[in-house]
Amino acid sequence: MDEGEGQFYSVQVGDSTFTVLRRYQQLRAIGSGAQGIVCSALDTVLGIPVAVKKLSRPFQNQTHAKRAYRELVLLKCVNHKNIIHLLNVFTPQKSLEEFQDLYLVMELMDASLCQVIHMDLDHERMSYLLYQILCGIRHLHSAGIIHRDLKPSNIVVKTDCTLKILDFGLARTACTNFMMTPYVVTRYYRAPEVILGMKYKENVDIWSVGCIMGEMVKGSVIFQGTDHIDQWNKVIEVLGTPSLEFMNRLMETVRNYVMNKPQFPGVSFNELFPDWAFPSETEHDKIKTSQARDLLSKMLVIDPESRISVQEALSHPYIHVWYDPAEADAPPPQISDKQLEEREHSIEQWKELIYKEVMDWEERNKNGVTKEECLDKTLFVKSNLNSVNSCEIETVLGLGDIMITLIITL
Repeated sequence: MDEGEGQFYSVQVGDSTFTVLRRYQQLRAIGSGAQGIVCSALDTVLGIPVAVKKLSRPFQNQTHAKRAYRELVLLKCVNHKNIIHLLNVFTPQKSLEEFQDLYLVMELMDASLCQVIHMDLDHERMSYLLYQILCGIRHLHSAGIIHRDLKPSNIVVKTDCTLKILDFGLARTACTNFMMTPYVVTRYYRAPEVILGMKYKENVDIWSVGCIMGEMVKGSVIFQGTDHIDQWNKVIEVLGTPSLEFMNRLMETVRNYVMNKPQFPGVSFNELFPDWAFPSETEHDKIKTSQARDLLSKMLVIDPESRISVQEALSHPYIHVWYDPAEADAPPPQISDKQLEEREHSIEQWKELIYKEVMDWEERNKNGVTKEECLDKTLFVKSNLNSVNSCEIETVLGLGDIMITLIITL
């Protein structure tokens, strides 16, 4: 919008029309889903590849509008190396009355974790990837932000093993005065307290990390339910029927259902994650295998009161080897909208709030603030591209000259 008339052009991407600033060239679809369509593009101003996300019909209902607002506000305030960076925000429409389309421009990564998770990772790379996920989550949790939708397709990596968390459409700030919706997180990574409709707290994300780690080890989804009831059955068949103390915290109707299920003793973690599933060529690997299994046993705990926190996970021997206070204890993001979760508005009111956020970004850009931030981020991205990390995924996985294509399920 700040670049004047004629600075936009339209291109057909699948069934959708992208109307973007001319600075973004060579658009190519790389992902689509319920929340939006993503294209890779070349930012001719910053001179780097980027991902351009068009939010899918953000004003079709109040739920979509609130998610769009939440994602935009959180992306604008979060600044951590393991969280995807927002580089630009724009709309091709010229006024609030015309406002319909919202575009978010972010860093372009090389692959989603989906593509890495089924490859043979040694302990060094597995623990480093998990460390970065935990650092990103720790940064969010420090501001009371619960991601709620952690899954392999919402985590992206570069060939140098750099990892970032993305997609904040379902993230929300923690609040204790209301019941949070249970319809969050892709079913396979959904924590027991969410499945059972209980109130939940930040370590709901730790369960998801445990599921992701388990998938890294086994090469397959560990709790693959066909619906939410079957998902619960899969969990208790593996981990065992939870304690009576846990049962007593359930709503009466849920408790009656759960207690009438057959009792399961559960499978030991040695059996669930046997030695052969881990890399174990050396004595050091065997020690790491024991540590990895112990971490899994502390994250995959049905009762959230007994499940470890993100800080405890970062302090675990399997993860702590990478610990850097600048990464793990970075200053918390300052959320600009203190009433983010309490807000309930009409679609038109949500539209106005989002439009104001876009205008705020444009004003900051005019004043040079955003340009300086983007330049800093560009230098950071370029330095990553030029660096050779000891955790070089491309070499380890034998990808050779194969280009990994980013796949994002939104």
